[in-house]
Amino acid sequence: MKQTFYERIGESVYREKLPSGLQICVVPKPEHARKYAFFATRYGGMDTRFCLDGKWLDTPAGIAHYLEHKMFDTKEGNALQQLAQNGAEPNAFTSNAMTGYYFDSTEKFEENLEILLSFVSIPYFTDESVAKEQGIIGQEIRMIEDNPDWQLYTRMMKALYQAHAARESIAGTVESISHITAQTLYDCHKAFYTPSNMILTVVGNVDPIHVVDLARRILPRDGGPVIPRDYGQEPAAVAEKETAMAMEVAAPQFLTGFKCDPAPEGEAYLRLAAIGDMACDILLGDSSPLYHRLYDQGLINTSFGGAFEMMPGVAYLYAGGDSKDARTVAAEIRKEARRLTAEGIDEDFYQRVRRAAFGENLRGLNSFENIAVTLTEGYFHGYDPLRFPQVFDTIGKEDIADFLARNITEDRAVLSEITPRDGADTEKEGT
Repeated sequence: MKQTFYERIGESVYREKLPSGLQICVVPKPEHARKYAFFATRYGGMDTRFCLDGKWLDTPAGIAHYLEHKMFDTKEGNALQQLAQNGAEPNAFTSNAMTGYYFDSTEKFEENLEILLSFVSIPYFTDESVAKEQGIIGQEIRMIEDNPDWQLYTRMMKALYQAHAARESIAGTVESISHITAQTLYDCHKAFYTPSNMILTVVGNVDPIHVVDLARRILPRDGGPVIPRDYGQEPAAVAEKETAMAMEVAAPQFLTGFKCDPAPEGEAYLRLAAIGDMACDILLGDSSPLYHRLYDQGLINTSFGGAFEMMPGVAYLYAGGDSKDARTVAAEIRKEARRLTAEGIDEDFYQRVRRAAFGENLRGLNSFENIAVTLTEGYFHGYDPLRFPQVFDTIGKEDIADFLARNITEDRAVLSEITPRDGADTEKEGT
């Protein structure tokens, strides 16, 4: 088992790859009583089209999320209940590019880890249970579709992307999940829930050797083939410039998004993530000149904010909140990006943002959950996230200016709005 000590952050990680291809990462925390296990597969909401046994399969939108719900079913009952009875706090989530199952406990850790590894690797579905779940998840979907924030974001993604699978909701639609059967779930599990497509990360007061031995004993020895995926051929242009919808909201809301250049896998992925995050803070963070100017003019309030996001083949920056004049705010964001590019970024401001970003990465090491998820994402994208100090060393304010010049432009911009419903049940469409 290989140990890596990261001197600049004071962390150690033990890593081993089993013959099956399963990656195991253990971060010992002997001074804590807690133990946290995270078992994840590189399979998420975007992975709807893939090749299995020489045949390309098109699966319904929302199937990865649906499969996550059903994985807790076992022949003996329900794994969630088993873990809870053992004093663990279990849960799971599905993102665009990953599905993760985890628990937190202070006792019976090895017994709980055995349960986790077993139910995730051994599927048990029946047509009756799958059909019953459609009603439960369908109700969840209807609830989120009534959420203005969800509508703003989802419609922004559909405006940004013409073909890429990132434009689809992780949960799918009521119609799409109606096509899911037990056999569809088995096919997806066979394709993606294989050791070579997964990683087990454990953080806490544990013995790394015991973790590896238990995984070696419980999990399949066959790693499974590499599964080709098709996310769609995405052109450079956005799908549509504007989209608007009327809903029961008290004030107009908006998001403006920018279709950014994606990064290749490897350390370049980590570097772009750091550049994008800092560019977002410099451009529109609550200490930025733009934020103060728009706030003083009454164009935004404290709801305003933004973020930079990345997925396989996708990167985008977005900002929004409440505003009675979304178009002016969106135009001012683009104008400020041009100013920062032309005039340069203030050195003192850049250094403050850089220190804050670095500090946020350091604080993340205080969270067992954050350590596990960060190591998992790094493994799936081919980089070591704990090398972030070295990556920060390579970034200067000219990299931020270059990012803004290339990505925060009129041709890469879209605007998504939600307006208060005015009497009649009407909807303005940008499509």
